[in-house]
Amino acid sequence: MAKLWGGRFSKATDALVDDFNSSIRFDARMYAQDIEGSQAHAEMLGRQGIIPKEDAALIVKTLGEIRQDIEDGKIEFQIDAEDIHMNIETILISRIGDVGKRLHTGRSRNDQVALDIRMYLRHEIDEISALLKALRKTLLTIAQENLTTVMPGYTHLQKAQPITLAHHVMAYYEMLRRDGMRLSDCRKRLNIMPLGSGALAGTTYPLDRAFVAEKLGFDDITKNSLDGVSDRDFVCELAFDLSAIMMHLSRFSEEIILWSSHEFGFIELDDAYSTGSSIMPQKKNPDVAELVRGKTGRVYGALTGLLTMMKGLPLAYNKDMQEDKEQIFDAVDTVKMCLPVFEKMLATMRVKKDNMLRGAKGGFTNATDAADYLVKKGLPFRDAHAAVGKMVAYCIEKDTVIDALSIQELKAFSPLIEEDFYDAVSLHTCVSQRKLPGGPAAETVKAAIEAYQKEEA
Repeated sequence: MAKLWGGRFSKATDALVDDFNSSIRFDARMYAQDIEGSQAHAEMLGRQGIIPKEDAALIVKTLGEIRQDIEDGKIEFQIDAEDIHMNIETILISRIGDVGKRLHTGRSRNDQVALDIRMYLRHEIDEISALLKALRKTLLTIAQENLTTVMPGYTHLQKAQPITLAHHVMAYYEMLRRDGMRLSDCRKRLNIMPLGSGALAGTTYPLDRAFVAEKLGFDDITKNSLDGVSDRDFVCELAFDLSAIMMHLSRFSEEIILWSSHEFGFIELDDAYSTGSSIMPQKKNPDVAELVRGKTGRVYGALTGLLTMMKGLPLAYNKDMQEDKEQIFDAVDTVKMCLPVFEKMLATMRVKKDNMLRGAKGGFTNATDAADYLVKKGLPFRDAHAAVGKMVAYCIEKDTVIDALSIQELKAFSPLIEEDFYDAVSLHTCVSQRKLPGGPAAETVKAAIEAYQKEEA
């Protein structure tokens, strides 16, 4: 096949180079965006009198037919046409001849690919945002059903203070809400149209860039042609945003794995979202959570690859930048694969409330409240801290817990302790009295859930 750029060359490209240079294997997925961009460009060329209006109309019509044929599986892309842009243009020319050759007037593949990737990722951001929203809604439902489900909170993976499952789940809601906000911010910076930047220095044709931007749903046009073709900040930014999503899913996955173990026994995953062992009949493995945790590294790899690829590139476009697509496409695909199955895994899991409560009763999770009790009786906090520390040591020696000690035993650590101490250190009090905004008290978490339900509606 003769190259559309081959006028300067006297020798055909080696087949190995064709294969090495080609990106059609992975950028074919941008066919719809490439065609939409070309249709808007052709319409603008006709409106501006740069090409005849009837030629522009024929180009737009034929591109629409090509799109339908692609979607009907009637077109096979060619490796020696290099990429989706040249494949579609080659097909266009084969159908309408010289008229099709007018399409590329005032345009370079450099600004064309910059346009396509922005349009494609804009669409993907919208889809991922919808998946995130579905997951956040599931978290709100779980939280609402577990406002009074007491469980141990941890620091250093050691039992720390009693909280509720609702409070715990809402922490992940906050993370995923920030993820959604980051995607929205990224979309704003991404939604700037580069078409009209040409190869690097614009063009002498009187293009109407604003018309094309409006036609394609962009908020603005790029202000510098060099930056317009060489900017991939938005790709790197999206890769980070996707990495943050996976980081949060991975952290939650780690807890799901722990919680579903016999040692914790806080939850049981649904059979439909678990797997078994080929040799051990008793096994019920949290493979969904483990795979999500594992795939996180894959998305991190895409971010690292993109940043490394861009770090040494001089202005403007360089062929290295073709490497952006496989990285970001794989990251997008991975996140889109993980989110819905993770959401269903959570939606179908069974919470073992009694085991969570039993877990909160161990590990002296009410020790801080015991110290606070003494502080409220007038003891300086550091003295209260020391007294309760000795109390805990005594309990460990006697293999008991704070609220099982007699009043005489308790008074040995501080004469300020009275009968009301038992109520003060009960798990119910420990949780219900933490009413500050952001705390685990049921009324506080309930208010947050209701506010976010309105936001998600």
